[in-house]
Amino acid sequence: MGLGIEQIKKMAQRAELEMQRNSIVNLGIGLPSYVTDYIRPEKGIMLQAENGILGMGSTPKKGYEDPMICHAGGLPTTIQKGGSFFDSTQSFAMIRGGYIDVAILGGLEVSEQGDLANWIIPGKKVSGIGGAIELAQKAKKLIIMMTHQNKNGQSKIVKRCQLPLTAEKCVNMIITEKAVIHVSKRGLELKEIFLPYSLEEVLQSTEASLYLSPTILRR
Repeated sequence: MGLGIEQIKKMAQRAELEMQRNSIVNLGIGLPSYVTDYIRPEKGIMLQAENGILGMGSTPKKGYEDPMICHAGGLPTTIQKGGSFFDSTQSFAMIRGGYIDVAILGGLEVSEQGDLANWIIPGKKVSGIGGAIELAQKAKKLIIMMTHQNKNGQSKIVKRCQLPLTAEKCVNMIITEKAVIHVSKRGLELKEIFLPYSLEEVLQSTEASLYLSPTILRR
């Protein structure tokens, strides 16, 4: 399901609110990469990339790209003052060591239990599971930023994942173009709804069972 730039902006700005001051954050490719451009400088966020960057900056303006500076998705990026480069061994040691405060990844399916499937659709050729499996298991907080439904209109928030799992019971929050959902021991809690969607539309487009927050915020 294609998204408009205003929908992506809303999602990215909402994801940014989950970053505490001076956090180390990893952004996945796809929708999560848009968050880069909405991080407030005064928060002192340090973005980490699996290919060996700490202190990644915003997307460069057209014509100012440096072909030698790219993020893990292979697209041009910039470096903040004080940023550093290192090899992938050190990068993954940082991830496995639990130094990533927040990871924001894309998703193909998230289950009621917080299981994540985001790396392969059977029958499609992919290069491998990549860093997602490490981030899903080791980040202190995992946010999934994805469309609410797939291109066929099927819910991506499901009772049980049908696709191969990236990691079990790892997701803390889901942000879609329609809603913000928290994953708790009780299940999936609907916390916020993005306008112009209604509660009925969110519930109808979600396969998984949702329980409603006492105060649902509308954005």
